[in-house]
Amino acid sequence: MAPTSPNAVALDGLGKKFRLTHDRNWTLKATVLAGHRVRYEEFWALRGLDLEVPHGSTFGIIGGNGSGKSTLLKVLAGILRPDEGTASVDGRLSALLELGAGFHPELTGRENVYLNGAILGFTSREIRRRFDDIVGFAELDRFIDEPVRNYSSGMYVRLGFSVAIHVEPEILLVDEVLAVGDHAFQKRCLDRFAQLKSEGRTIILVSHDLDMVGWLCEQTAWIQQGTLQAVGPSPEVIDRFLDGGAAGAPPASGSRRRFGGLGPDDLVRSVDLVDANSHQMDSVGSGRPVRFRVRYDAGRAGEPVTVALGLYRADGTHVASINSGAASRAVDGGDGLVEVDYAIGALAVQPGTYELSVALHDHSMRKVMERHTHLVRFEVEPAGGDHQNGLVALGG
Repeated sequence: MAPTSPNAVALDGLGKKFRLTHDRNWTLKATVLAGHRVRYEEFWALRGLDLEVPHGSTFGIIGGNGSGKSTLLKVLAGILRPDEGTASVDGRLSALLELGAGFHPELTGRENVYLNGAILGFTSREIRRRFDDIVGFAELDRFIDEPVRNYSSGMYVRLGFSVAIHVEPEILLVDEVLAVGDHAFQKRCLDRFAQLKSEGRTIILVSHDLDMVGWLCEQTAWIQQGTLQAVGPSPEVIDRFLDGGAAGAPPASGSRRRFGGLGPDDLVRSVDLVDANSHQMDSVGSGRPVRFRVRYDAGRAGEPVTVALGLYRADGTHVASINSGAASRAVDGGDGLVEVDYAIGALAVQPGTYELSVALHDHSMRKVMERHTHLVRFEVEPAGGDHQNGLVALGG
């Protein structure tokens, strides 16, 4: 079905409030006998939100705990009704909002697949046609006829996510649930996100993993205390959040935007561009080899570290991400330092100004130990040949 509007989601002055009672210990009998009127306080979880999410975009929503992110997704999913303003959704929507949402614990995995499919408007025949793909993606073949009350949290998430993506949604809402899955499952999810994006579907992702949001989402909105603080290119919004987003407090050491500087308390000691002879560079020819070298203090890290690099254009466009699993060399640099090299045989990007961001994760990639955005800026120079447009230089 062709879209009827340019935006998959449009919010106009959206507000959602809840009533908080101050008389928690009153029973119904005590209330009647005492003629007591329960006192309520209005709490606005969302207020005055104006936001547009275009069709085919991957859009992130970030903010501290209790900022209203999950409430917003529940409004979009139709679970909650707004108390003021409007929330317009243009397209078939599938939502994965919380662990086990929509699952009946006494039913088997198989029965819950059909139940979830019915809730999303699919017939039994349509679910049967997709059933093997759903179970295969979730890797639950052996357990699909077990009651889901016996499932682990990871099994819950795998099955719920698999149902959500295989019903071919035009708009997919995902709320933080990927944090439960293991690294292999997260990679499959990200691969599927890329496929959905290439098909022109819209993804709205709520997550505390700022690296995932920054590398997956072109645009991001920051919500704090129910109000919209910023919206725009993901790197810019994430930087603003890190500079003052934790309930208005300054971020922890190692989280603030660096603009090329590293402090004495940082685990990352240096990030450089070097050639094959380890000479430092501040520019590289388009299509030419280069090494990105990261040195960090493994002694102070206290646990195995995965180093992740993000390559961005100066306008904030995300170009590529790699982690130390793809590194060509990791050696002991002395004094507890580890030196990691990423050898790029041909930096196949168009000429222009680029920036490197680096993050240190624990081995599972679930915890960010340190993050530095816009840490290194360098130039990619023309290397001759015909002029090309776009992000990458394909050669030929």
